[in-house]
Amino acid sequence: MPRKIVARRSAIHGTGVFASMPIAKGERIIEYTGRIRTHAQVDRGSAGSAESGHTFLFTLNDKYVIDGTIEGNVARWINHSCAPNCEAVLEEDADGNKRGDRVFIEARKSIKPGDELSYNYGITLGEPHTARMKKIWECRCGAKKCTGTMLQPKRKPKAAATTGTSKAAKSAKQGAKTVKTAKRADSSKVTKSVKTTKTRKTAKASGQE
Repeated sequence: MPRKIVARRSAIHGTGVFASMPIAKGERIIEYTGRIRTHAQVDRGSAGSAESGHTFLFTLNDKYVIDGTIEGNVARWINHSCAPNCEAVLEEDADGNKRGDRVFIEARKSIKPGDELSYNYGITLGEPHTARMKKIWECRCGAKKCTGTMLQPKRKPKAAATTGTSKAAKSAKQGAKTVKTAKRADSSKVTKSVKTTKTRKTAKASGQE
């Protein structure tokens, strides 16, 4: 099957990923790949600093992170947008093996050749989203309703708060790292994350890239 995407310079930021052929709504475009590492391993590394304004880390689940800086593919170059034409979808391992979970990028709408692919990174820091941090994580997607930052609004705590120190508070003290996230990040790094509620189980996932 011919590849339908290509990486090149982007007006949004650095390198982006563009459609080279028509992509249908709901089509699975590419898997987000990289070395599977534990949150502890990621925390000990240098990637994903909250001060960097950039991350190739993607939270897979509460145990593992996909590190796109190592063995990553072209999916790591897909930019964030406040009005994305794609979404990240978590596919859980049928046998419950968390290391076997996978993340795929799928089209939310029909995409024409030449259009840039994008999705919402779903980034939330462990520290306050100050004006300074929002500027570091500036969004340049150009959408009409662009928020100006890749950082997502933090959820207000529930009325019945639990006792003890939360993992989110703990990560803030440790110095947040940034990860794109499939589920809630337990790492102190910044990661991308899955925003969609479409979580699937499959015994054998597609090998399509």
